[in-house]
Amino acid sequence: MSGWWVQTAWNLSPAYLVSWIFWVLFSITLHELAHGWAALYEGDQTPRELNRMTANPLVQMGSTSLIAFFIIGIAWGMMPVNPSRFRHRRLGEAIVAFAGPLVNIILAFVSLTILGIVIAFGPASTGNWLQAIETFLLVGGFLNLILFAFNLLPIPPLDGSRILAACSWQLRHFYNQPHSQVMALFALFALFFLGGGRFIFTGSMELAGAYAGLVARLLGADIPS
Repeated sequence: MSGWWVQTAWNLSPAYLVSWIFWVLFSITLHELAHGWAALYEGDQTPRELNRMTANPLVQMGSTSLIAFFIIGIAWGMMPVNPSRFRHRRLGEAIVAFAGPLVNIILAFVSLTILGIVIAFGPASTGNWLQAIETFLLVGGFLNLILFAFNLLPIPPLDGSRILAACSWQLRHFYNQPHSQVMALFALFALFFLGGGRFIFTGSMELAGAYAGLVARLLGADIPS
């Protein structure tokens, strides 16, 4: 299977493949749990009643998502919530929607900050073990930047659309129209067909490398800017 993403990732390095698998499962699971924690904070017990407050990726992502991950290397998750139970209806919806991307940007910040520290204070001659650690941290950083940026797109059912709908009655009405769901599907296809997905991927990698390099330089590492 020459075009299989697993083979492509393995050819880059085994560490890259292992890192990608770990961070996809871990980051999406934590993203969905963040939605659940925020919903519980807002008074909605739906995630707990449906036994969704678990770190099991099979529960958070579902079998269809995990099959897609096996085939094409990308996946998604879903946390059921009931906005009618939120203490603050509009604000609560925005809080719950933003909780997932917030976790992703925190994970990216932590991973890339640690990467900068490793670069600054690691041994001059990097062995395979140190390269594997740096790969692990870099993948965790740029993957979570991708998840942050992608989930904030204002396209249903992504979190960005829910945040905007919570802030605007007109947008809420628009998103609830049947034709809007069809338009959203076409918008997602168009995004990737026109290279938007690659732009987010490349931009996240460049931003991740730039931030880790900045941290390393601030700590005294002699690396080119």
